[in-house]
Amino acid sequence: MAYHLFEVVGIELEYMLVKKSNLKVNPIVDQLFIAKNGAITSDIENGKIEWSNELVAHVVEMKTNGPTEDISNLDSLFHDNIQEMNQYLEEFDSCLLPTAAHPLMDPNTETHLWEHDYNEMYTLYNKIFKCKGHGWSNVQSMHINLPFFDDTEFEKLHAAVRILLPIIPGLSASSPVLDGKFTEFKDTRMHYYKSNQKEIPHMTGKVIPEQVFNKADYKEIIFNPIIKAIKPYDTENILDHHFLNSRGAISRFDRNAIEIRVIDVQENPSADIAIAALIIEVLKLLVSEELVSLEDQKSWHEDDLFLIFDEVIQYAENTLITDRKYLAIFDLQKDTDVKKIWKKLYAKVGEKLTEEQQKHIEFILQNGSLSTRILKALRNDFTVENIHKIYFKLAQCLRENRMFRP
Repeated sequence: MAYHLFEVVGIELEYMLVKKSNLKVNPIVDQLFIAKNGAITSDIENGKIEWSNELVAHVVEMKTNGPTEDISNLDSLFHDNIQEMNQYLEEFDSCLLPTAAHPLMDPNTETHLWEHDYNEMYTLYNKIFKCKGHGWSNVQSMHINLPFFDDTEFEKLHAAVRILLPIIPGLSASSPVLDGKFTEFKDTRMHYYKSNQKEIPHMTGKVIPEQVFNKADYKEIIFNPIIKAIKPYDTENILDHHFLNSRGAISRFDRNAIEIRVIDVQENPSADIAIAALIIEVLKLLVSEELVSLEDQKSWHEDDLFLIFDEVIQYAENTLITDRKYLAIFDLQKDTDVKKIWKKLYAKVGEKLTEEQQKHIEFILQNGSLSTRILKALRNDFTVENIHKIYFKLAQCLRENRMFRP
């Protein structure tokens, strides 16, 4: 069934399984699924939420079980499932860990690919891209899926999404620590993401999708080069071009949706859903052309948007935007940090969020991205003991669905 713009939404959240005794990743998603379902399967329907496996055996995904018209209660639904998973994981001295990257994981020695359904596809992916790396096995994100009905709606939605992508990490960055140290990037997940498919660069492109605004052009400019580039590696046609497209927003014409993938997962589902709600309302604002015309939105080349994005993944909300043309979209005339842009957007659309969502967004705008708060809490002490202390607090925030305060 095809839906119209903003009629429904799909949300996906990813979490890592870690040992409660030492924070080490624990590749037992299959055991979690057996505990829940009595057998290993790639997906488990649990009412309105579905559990799924990912590429690796230590990451579990929760997603809306089909499109939903209302996200106002999704945070509590996701939290119920988080609590249920944590109950099953007690038996294995394990729990779910939030944030977009494990601060101490060695992906070269601790990565275990999923060995069950879809293993043939994952094995081929690993053969091509060597998936034992931070950009592959140490990444957790939130995906937002938004529908379009036809080319006319796709044009509007894709134009709006492209414009907004560069500043989203300023709201959602949560991956500042890898290998036991500050990486100098507040969104290290996206820093790795932009180059982790360097063997076939066209799969990720410039993260910001190209200027394509209908299905035919998308096939010609994005899908066909991907299919051609993967052919020497995928001689048995195992990999699907929708699956291979790894831009920061991918267009799923198989289900008429755009999937936004540049959002780091937060410390609790209430924060995730609040961020999703704000992003959706800002996209509605862009689609309405109240801020800037559709033609002006379409005029942006991905290289120019990527320059902004590349700075934002480093400095998050503190990034100083100096591109006057980009600032003009938000009616700003002088150099401005990303936090101020989000504050201005929130002032325009905040009343459309629920009271709970407003509370969470206001907390983030006042106290900084989760990365900023993690770094503040660590106080430049990157000993294993201190990292354990802070990240176990984050796991507690996930269990209790509360915000992380440094």
